[in-house]
Amino acid sequence: MAPSSVTSVTTAHDDPSHYLSSSISSLSSQRAQSSWLAKTYRQAAQLYLTRRLTEALDAIEPAVFPEAFFSAQSASSSDDDHVSRTAAPVAHSSKGTRVKIWSFYLTLLNAIIELGPEEGKIAFGSTRYKGIVSKAKNGSIWDEVIRHGYNGSEGQVDGEVVANIATLVLTHMPDQRLNQQRLENHLSACMYPAFDIAAHMEASHSGRPQPRRTDSAGTSTPRDLNTRLKLLELYTLHVLPRNEQWDYARDFISMSEVLDEERREAFLNALQSLKEEKSLDAIRASELKRRQEEEAERRKYEEQRRKREETEVEERQKREEQQKQARKSVPDANGSAVSRPISAKASQTNGRDRQAASQPRQNRPIRKNPPPPATFYQRASSALFSIQSSLTHLMQHNPMAALRYFLFVFALVLALARRDIRQRVRRTFDEVLKRIMLTIGMATKVSYI
Repeated sequence: MAPSSVTSVTTAHDDPSHYLSSSISSLSSQRAQSSWLAKTYRQAAQLYLTRRLTEALDAIEPAVFPEAFFSAQSASSSDDDHVSRTAAPVAHSSKGTRVKIWSFYLTLLNAIIELGPEEGKIAFGSTRYKGIVSKAKNGSIWDEVIRHGYNGSEGQVDGEVVANIATLVLTHMPDQRLNQQRLENHLSACMYPAFDIAAHMEASHSGRPQPRRTDSAGTSTPRDLNTRLKLLELYTLHVLPRNEQWDYARDFISMSEVLDEERREAFLNALQSLKEEKSLDAIRASELKRRQEEEAERRKYEEQRRKREETEVEERQKREEQQKQARKSVPDANGSAVSRPISAKASQTNGRDRQAASQPRQNRPIRKNPPPPATFYQRASSALFSIQSSLTHLMQHNPMAALRYFLFVFALVLALARRDIRQRVRRTFDEVLKRIMLTIGMATKVSYI
């Protein structure tokens, strides 16, 4: 009984028709899944192009999240379906489809984040929008893509997808240490695929053959080379400088086996330019901070000066008020204080009262002593003061005329300092005086005649 039972079981499992039917059903399932993924991608891309981001995200999520996929379809009770729920449908697709869908999903996330808090919360709701933003700001998008798209094997993530994730996190995450760690893990897995223990364990557990890399550097094709160069650019020219690891970036570029001499020189020049630009930015920021501090100090000084001036004005007004109050009361001849008249009417009334009280005193004419005649010293002082005022006025309003006047006086003094010129001037003056006297004499004679 036992042998027949064993034989029947063995025959059932070794039946070629069983393998054929399994292969056909598996092939049909793969074709249906590929067709569904292509249709989903086209639908989501069309919604994205028309800026219907909410509907585009709802359309693409079943392809990248197993929960969303199985919630959109009826659950099956077979063991194969239960196993397939551990990964998203995109994980079982071809490399081209996988890269295309994940790249679109990451681009869609970036567009949603760039909506801003106000518009994003209106379109997606506060909770959902915050969850989308947190994926890029805390780096959880790395774990999400690795877990759902590559069965948790970090070394098997496609290079294009790694570049897109790194760019998204680089744009929105302040700290780049997580980005650096993930890029280093991927670059290490590309250089030494034999040490990717997680990928080997996943392949042995699932029974699927592990993809083999034909080149240890991951650059077997021109497309792989371009992807590798893009990853090196992100790692050495963006992520490491953001973490202030300039020397390590320079050493990594110098020792990279992927870069030839021309590209290595270009990378090093770009790194040096970035460092110099950052230094200039730091200098400009320091200069701007210094100017802001100087402006704050100037405003503070002006505020203090304004308050001081206001205080001085208030004190001056108080003194003037006190002086006015003091001038209102003055002592009379008997020593008693009387109030000064304020208005003109009161002044006239008090004047009439004084006239009535002291009529004889006011009938006497008031004699005014004539001012003494001005002496020669006073007249000379007045003339000198007038000349000084004229010169001052001339200097203030017409400095060129004053300068010409002083130059003329200076030239005249220099000329008169010479003896021959003085004698010539004296002779000329005597001749003029003699002619004047002759003219006066002749005029006198004519008048007499």
